[in-house]
Amino acid sequence: MRGRSGGSSYAGDAANALSDGEKLAMLDDLEQSGLGWFWASDEAGNLTYLSAAIAERVDLPLGDLIGQPLSSIFESASREGRTKSLALMLGAHKAFSGFALRAVKKPDGAVLRLSGQPVFSKSGDFRGFRGTGADITEEFYREQETARLAKFDSLTGLANRHHMAHRIETTLTAFKSAKRNCAILMLDLDRFKQVNDTLGHAAGDELLKQVATRLGRAIERECEIGRLGGDEFQVMIPDCDDRGELGDIAMKIIDMLRQPYSLDEGRCVIGASVGIAIAPHDGVTMDEIVRSADLALYAAKNGGRGQYRFFSGDLENEAIFRRRLEEDLGEAVRDNQLFLEYQPIVDTKTQQVRCLEAQVGWNHAQRGAIVSEEFAQILDGSSQTSEVGLWSIKEACRNAAEWPESVRVSVNVAPALLNSQDFVERVSDALTDAELSPARLELEITEAVFFGDTNAVDRILASLFKLGVRLTLDEFGSGYSSLAYLRRAPFDSIKIDEGLIAEADRNTERRGDGDDASGLGLIRAIVALAGAMEMNTIANGIETEALNKALVECGVKYVQGPIYSDPVSGTTVAEELTGDAWKIAPSGDRTKRARRRTVFRKIQVIHDDHSYEVTLRNLSRSGALIQGLVDVPKGTQFVVDLGGGQLAVATVIRTNDDTQGLEFEQNLIDDGSGGLVTRNRVSPYALASAGAPLAALSQGNYAGMEGGLLGQTGSVPQFGYATAMKPEAA
Repeated sequence: MRGRSGGSSYAGDAANALSDGEKLAMLDDLEQSGLGWFWASDEAGNLTYLSAAIAERVDLPLGDLIGQPLSSIFESASREGRTKSLALMLGAHKAFSGFALRAVKKPDGAVLRLSGQPVFSKSGDFRGFRGTGADITEEFYREQETARLAKFDSLTGLANRHHMAHRIETTLTAFKSAKRNCAILMLDLDRFKQVNDTLGHAAGDELLKQVATRLGRAIERECEIGRLGGDEFQVMIPDCDDRGELGDIAMKIIDMLRQPYSLDEGRCVIGASVGIAIAPHDGVTMDEIVRSADLALYAAKNGGRGQYRFFSGDLENEAIFRRRLEEDLGEAVRDNQLFLEYQPIVDTKTQQVRCLEAQVGWNHAQRGAIVSEEFAQILDGSSQTSEVGLWSIKEACRNAAEWPESVRVSVNVAPALLNSQDFVERVSDALTDAELSPARLELEITEAVFFGDTNAVDRILASLFKLGVRLTLDEFGSGYSSLAYLRRAPFDSIKIDEGLIAEADRNTERRGDGDDASGLGLIRAIVALAGAMEMNTIANGIETEALNKALVECGVKYVQGPIYSDPVSGTTVAEELTGDAWKIAPSGDRTKRARRRTVFRKIQVIHDDHSYEVTLRNLSRSGALIQGLVDVPKGTQFVVDLGGGQLAVATVIRTNDDTQGLEFEQNLIDDGSGGLVTRNRVSPYALASAGAPLAALSQGNYAGMEGGLLGQTGSVPQFGYATAMKPEAA
């Protein structure tokens, strides 16, 4: 034991034998090696010593650092993790360790880890700090990247599914107590699978990166954007319940995402559908609001490509019913429940009907007649697409055989049907069975058919051309519409995309003279291109006389749309074609049926302290027509309860017996699917404070309140009910 003790004493004596100079030299060697750096500050927090290696590493002159407050030289290297500032730590006069810092003047420079120990005099007075430092730049960024990958999508750099769920949950929790709004947008890319299948997964990955970049540019306000996986994206926009603004954002996203993409493997065009839900109106918890946005997205996709949809309380029933319709579709084909309507295509010079576009409808046993526009939404993506398409061609040929030889029939062909192995043979059989000349059958195809095996498509189109049928390239201008398609395929006509027609219509209405380079200029260019390639042009969806006149002046050869005729039955077509040539003149400004849909449902209107049940017969952006009250003078103000928390202030501008015409104080806005909604809704938080349970009002369940949104029908009404419209008789 004594030997060991003696040995220990000898080692200690040897260490103590080092001179102060040798100790400083050893300390200097340690600093120069990078194994340890040192710093010191005085009681005021000013730097009194700093290893020269630290100054060198942060790329700042040592002389500029000595004497400066340490808290003004360094700042926290990360916004997350430690939240205490260096100044607070130094001011507390307590030891600290492992604090990651970077120089204030070099925010992108080296990252240091500092530790410090307070120094006190024998009397207990604070004298400053002494501490050590180390360079952890590589380690810091490696850990930061690991943390980032746990929260963000490695392909696009957007938040991943887990991080978005966490952000939405924490935001909604905080916003619930603060009674704030938050919007959730669900996005799904249209035709993305075709890009993956035809151009490869590398092209699909590059496309997703470009989509992420465009999303960031499309939303010009505070938001969180995430990729949930595949082609699904999610956006959280805090403090926004203005459905007008949200609709504009959704439409901007849709417009930006459908612009052409340039990839190494080629060019492509996709689209997007958007579903929108708003907390607390459409849900309070994360699960509720995301489910509502999902249902809205499902409805938007069923409504057709490139649409947005707001959540409403009846969407779940609508989704269930639509799935049942899809299941019944096979039976509809087998049991001859389908029918054709025809929309005339008119020669602009003679106003004669030269062609009739066949559109499929469905006589459903419970739903009744499902017209072509809604049926197309049900059919889209269904396994029955090809079967319905072949039935349409066969039925259209059979009907057209009874028409004059000067009138053709046009049928839309889905890409899946065109690419089927026996398509040309089936078309030939339909013509033969109907004894119809091939030149009287016109097949409309979109550029989507070229996303697959182009050589196979070329062979099919060549075979159809040899058969003698006419070919039309539909939706020209919806994407980039490569000229290679027109040079390579034997098209007879180009049908201009309705989006271009609608843009030209807006520009014509805005300017009033029809001369607008951004709208009609592009249509003139398409007409010139078609003329140079000896093709005809067709413009669809025309609704106003000004636009019709402008398109005729541009040289468009054929036109169709509501201003000429909505789709009509086969019986009407047969009657119109029995006499002389069928001519149709444009008749005033007429919009599509979906835009002028009449309404017939019970609602409540409120005046003073009384609530009345009336029938809503008509609804437009600026007003409504109600029925059921008598003795209502002009100038009377009502609050119209349109359901789901939608209240609109309106004034009576016309009154006739039991019917009143109302003008809204603030116009309604589009709901993305042809309907109208109020810009804002009554907050469920406000209703909850008045006694209604918040849970009962989530997901649009305002009907859960006894007596409706604003109470029971007035017991002593100021206005009388029409006899047939009394609530007890309704």
